[in-house]
Amino acid sequence: MACGFRRSIACQLSRILDLPPENLIKSISAVPISKKQEVADFQLSVDSLLETSNVPSTPDIQVQVKRLAEKLKCDTVVSEISTGRGTVNFKINRELLTKTVLQQVIEDGSRYGLKSELFSGLPQKKIVVEFSSPNVAKKFHVGHLRSTIIGNFIANLKEALGHQVIRINYLGDWGMQFGLLGTGFQLFGYEEKLQSNPLQHLFEVYVQVNKEAADDTSVAKSAHEFFQRLELGDVQALSLWQKFRDLSIEEYIRIYKRLGVHFDEYSGESFYREKSQKVLKLLDSKGLLLKTMKGTAVVDLSGNGDPSSMCTVMRSDGTSLYATRDLAAAIDRMDKYNFDTMIYVTDKGQKKHFQQVFQMLKIMGYGWAERCQHVPFGVVQGMKTRRGDVTFLEDVLNEIRLRMLQNMASIKTTKELANPPETAERVGLAALIIQDFKGLLLSDYQFSWDRVFQSRGDTGVFLQYTHARLYSLEETFGCGYLNDFNTACLQEPQSVSILQHLLRFDEVLYRSSQDLQPRHIVSYLLTLSHLAAVAHKTLQIKESPPEVAGARLHLFKAVRSVLANGMKLLGITPVYRM
Repeated sequence: MACGFRRSIACQLSRILDLPPENLIKSISAVPISKKQEVADFQLSVDSLLETSNVPSTPDIQVQVKRLAEKLKCDTVVSEISTGRGTVNFKINRELLTKTVLQQVIEDGSRYGLKSELFSGLPQKKIVVEFSSPNVAKKFHVGHLRSTIIGNFIANLKEALGHQVIRINYLGDWGMQFGLLGTGFQLFGYEEKLQSNPLQHLFEVYVQVNKEAADDTSVAKSAHEFFQRLELGDVQALSLWQKFRDLSIEEYIRIYKRLGVHFDEYSGESFYREKSQKVLKLLDSKGLLLKTMKGTAVVDLSGNGDPSSMCTVMRSDGTSLYATRDLAAAIDRMDKYNFDTMIYVTDKGQKKHFQQVFQMLKIMGYGWAERCQHVPFGVVQGMKTRRGDVTFLEDVLNEIRLRMLQNMASIKTTKELANPPETAERVGLAALIIQDFKGLLLSDYQFSWDRVFQSRGDTGVFLQYTHARLYSLEETFGCGYLNDFNTACLQEPQSVSILQHLLRFDEVLYRSSQDLQPRHIVSYLLTLSHLAAVAHKTLQIKESPPEVAGARLHLFKAVRSVLANGMKLLGITPVYRM
C-alpha cells in the first residue's frame, strides 16, 4: 500500500537494479514529517538495499547513492528525485498524493494500512494468546491490568492482520491458597456476603485466615488437609471450590466488559491437575526426573548438575507445581488447537519460569516449543486510589470514571451527552491505556493521576477529544460535501503534512506487528492528533467556498477514520462527543 506509491518506486528501481520489486519494497519507507521543512514523501535506504539484495557495494556509499539517483527518472507518480545521507528521496505528484490517500482511507475504512504490500504474502496463522490470568478468589488486582490490556492489544493486532486468534484466560484456580480459603470460609465465611460481593468477601476471608494460620498451627494444618482433599477429589471440598471459581469468573466477566476485553476460553491450573501427573510420568520415562533428598522431583536443564538450572516439578507429597501444570497446558493446547504460535503475556518476573518451561518442552521432544513466546512487561508503581494501599482494578476504574466525570462537568458541552458515565469511562480508559503504552512494555513506570487526565499534551484524553471534535465537524457541516473534492484545494503545508503522515500508517502497523510494542501506534496517533489540532485552527470550513470546505472536510474525515482504527487496535473505544 502506502497507496501503491511504494510499489511504483520499487518497479522503477527493479528495472535498473535487475531485482524483483518484492526485494525492494521494504527498503523504501515513508519519510516522517518534519517541523523544519517540507520533506520528500519516500526514501530508499541504500544501506538496507545492500544488506537485503546482494547489490555490490563501493567503499563510498554516497557515490552509490548519486549514481543510482542519476539513473532514475520522474514520471506521472514521482515528481522530484533528490539524494540525502545514504538515501535516494522521492516526492510524489502532489495532486495524485492527495486524491489517492484520501480515497484509499475512505474506501478501505477499518482495513486502511492493513492491505499494504508490507503484509502481502503474510501466511495466515493460528495464534493462541494467554493473558490477564488473575487468581480466583483474590480480588482482581491492578497488577493484572497490564497483562490484560497488553494481551488484548496483541490479540487485536493479530486478528486485524487476518490471523485466527484464540484468547485464553488461564486462571490461578488451584494450589495451596484454596486450602487456606476453604478452611477460612468454614471459619469466617458468610454465604450472603459471598453472593452479594464474592471477590471482596473472599479477599477478606483470605486475609483473615492467613493471619490465623501464622499464629495457629492447627489452622495451617487444616488448610493443608483441605487442599489434599481437593487433590483427592473430595466432593464437598470440590463443591465449595467450584462455587468460589464460578462466582469469581462472573465478577471478572463484568470487569472485562468495562475494559472492552473478551476471552474465547477460561481455563485454569485446575484443568491440568490430572494431566500434570502424565507429564511427570513422561519426564520419568525419558530419564529426566531426578528425586532430591527432600523427596521433591526436579529436571536438570543444564545437563551437568548445575543447581541454578534445576526446575522443581513435583512436591514431596507427589502433587504438581505451577511449572508442571504449564507444561500440561501447553501440550493440551497443541493437541486442541494445533497452533502456529502461542504467546504468554506476563510480568518480567516470570521470564526465567517461561524459559524453563519452553526448554523442558524441547527436551521432552516437542519441537513446537520453538513456537512459544513470552512477552514480558514491567511493573506499574504508584497506582493507588484515594481509599488506601491495596489497589483493586475495579476501584481504579471507578476512580477514573469519577474523576473524568468531574473534569467533563466543568466543560459546558457535557450536558448534551446521552450517557455521561459511559463516556467518562471510555475517556478514562483511553487515558489509562495511552499512559501505559507510551514506553517500552519491559520498562517499569510511575503512574500519575495528574498526567493521565491532562487534556492537552500526549494523553488518551487528547486523542478522544480530537476524535470527538473531528466528528462534530462532520455532524455540523453534513456529509453532502463528501461526494467529491478538488485536490487542488488541499495543497497548504498543514494538509500536505497530514497526508504524508497518513502515508506512514502501514509502516507503523508493520513495526508493531514485528516487535509487538504498541508504542509505535501510540506515538503515530498522538502526532496525527497534534497535526489535526493545528489544521483545525488554520484550515477553516465555516465561511470557506464550498469546494474548499468539502476538500477540508474530506481531509478531517480521513484523519478521524485512521485515529479510530488505531485506537481500536490499542483497545480504546472512540467517543463521538465529550
